Amino acid sequence: MPALDLPRLAIGARVQHELLVTERSEKKTAAGDPFVVLTLSNSTGRIESAPIWSDKLEWADGADAGRVVQVIGDVTEWGKSGQRKKQLALTAPVRVIPPESVSLDDFLPRIADDPQKYWTWIDKARSEIQSPAIRRVVDLFFGDDAFRVRFERWPASVAAHHALIGGLLQHVTEVAVFARTIARTMHGNTDLALAGALLHDIGKLEAYEIGPHGFAYTPAHFLVGHVVLGLQMLDERLATLPAGTLIPSQVRELQHLVLAHHGSLEFGSPVLPATLEAEIVHWADEASAKASDMGDTIADSTAFDSDEQVSRRMWRVGRRVWKRPHDWT
Repeated sequence: MPALDLPRLAIGARVQHELLVTERSEKKTAAGDPFVVLTLSNSTGRIESAPIWSDKLEWADGADAGRVVQVIGDVTEWGKSGQRKKQLALTAPVRVIPPESVSLDDFLPRIADDPQKYWTWIDKARSEIQSPAIRRVVDLFFGDDAFRVRFERWPASVAAHHALIGGLLQHVTEVAVFARTIARTMHGNTDLALAGALLHDIGKLEAYEIGPHGFAYTPAHFLVGHVVLGLQMLDERLATLPAGTLIPSQVRELQHLVLAHHGSLEFGSPVLPATLEAEIVHWADEASAKASDMGDTIADSTAFDSDEQVSRRMWRVGRRVWKRPHDWT
């Protein structure tokens, strides 16, 4: 059964579906009376409940973050003109679904494509690497089945670009396509640019986690960050290569591709790009992330009021966006 399309729910729509509680907010009115607001989600998006007031607090019993509940209610809207938002007004108590009866992944957003599409491209690109040393380094990760299983499932962010099951695989493939194309155009080392693109975000496997609340940061994200975590993961696997596979300057150049991919110190890179291939990987990463944010914002029905073509100012892109009213077919 297809998931309920939360972003496209019409005002007045009746809802009787199972949804994941991603957040439970306990609040009080100005008079001190308690009330609860639930943030509910599935693979299509999220919606907040209307306030569950003090005389019906038992309706939210057991609806803790990370639990799947069946909700019954109607879609309404609230807020002042120009900033109105949809909400779900419950008309009955929630029913908590036993954890063993559901799969959390079914309620999290995921990429639209079959992951195999991306693996096919990556594996073909790997087979075309001319440098035996670079191919061995890339295969330390992408030739490892355990790594591939985990990598295929991971998001590329917690709440921004490619925050999806499979988002990391999609993002890295996009970056690799861009980086290899730019390197060919600009007469860079295509093997090195491809390796940097494939390896640049491996640290996100340790920086993010998928848990009862959906996508979240790990303590390692706050203490070290995914850029340095990626460097550590690279160093650990490079240490397993036979002595003499890489000379020290080659090791440093591979490390640099990971360390410099955010492009500037204020955005988390310990160093600035100092090679052509590092500069290429940085901008390929930016292209994938920024284009994804723009596309997601334009597709977000909650960004636009009624039939307006120009959105409100959206945090993901830092500006208003225009939704095309025509097609080009």
